[in-house]
Amino acid sequence: MSRDSLQIYLSDCQERVERALDHCLPLESVQPERLHAAMRYSVFGSGKRIRPVLVYAAGRALGVEPKLLDTPACAVELIHCYSLIHDDLPAMDDDDLRRGNPTCHRRFDEATAILAGDALQSLAFRILSRDKSMKSDCGIRLQMIEALALASGSRGMAGGQALDLDAVGKELNLAELENMHIHKTGALIRASVKLGSLQAAGATPDQFKGLDHYSKCIGLAFQVVDDILDVEGDTETLGKTRGKDELNNKPTYPALLGLESARHMAQRLREEGLESLRSLDRRADPLRWLADFIVERSR
Repeated sequence: MSRDSLQIYLSDCQERVERALDHCLPLESVQPERLHAAMRYSVFGSGKRIRPVLVYAAGRALGVEPKLLDTPACAVELIHCYSLIHDDLPAMDDDDLRRGNPTCHRRFDEATAILAGDALQSLAFRILSRDKSMKSDCGIRLQMIEALALASGSRGMAGGQALDLDAVGKELNLAELENMHIHKTGALIRASVKLGSLQAAGATPDQFKGLDHYSKCIGLAFQVVDDILDVEGDTETLGKTRGKDELNNKPTYPALLGLESARHMAQRLREEGLESLRSLDRRADPLRWLADFIVERSR
């Protein structure tokens, strides 16, 4: 992997999606001002924008122009930001920091944070359904909406969070832990790649299958690395409170497997994900770089 190439690509995609997010989010001056301020506060932090970058990278791998991917990239990031707001609430993970800043309910209040998350979620589906810059027919839009709804609901992210809350204080086996995180973390990462792929005209079933397996592998690897960083990282670098999983008695990969075996698992998942891209040409290189980045990151 060329680190310079990755950083250039990440920066380009991050700048692109942030311009698009600024365009689709209501201004703070528009009523209700406090709600709109909370929405923008939560979206425009120092996030890595991994999910929208995956949308752009999956589309690029199949020859899709970036301008056709702005709307689905925004949609997955809005869903991700909504989920972070709700995950941080006292009834959930009860966190004070997110991306190095006070969490939404700390900066505003709990009621505003709940409403901000609700509004970001609905905005994601609104832009997918009507944004003309996508230039997609109704069938493709419906497939994107279905994929994102599935990834966000009880059979995806929300269901994974429910399993996570239920697992506090319990010992899970590896299959149970994987199932929880395939839903909680992996579902939205998988949907990000799918939304980028759906914009490609003429993509083959084998290409879709390979990209989907890649996304499943790196989605799980992302969570394994998150668990490792919660043990080894520091609060300032992570931008969130270190050691919360152990403090809350949550099952994690390092707790179940040990740190070294958890690292090996992340590496195996990366290799399996990269193998799924073998049939794709150099246009898929950003996906390959992202697999390395996800496993090697420090926050």
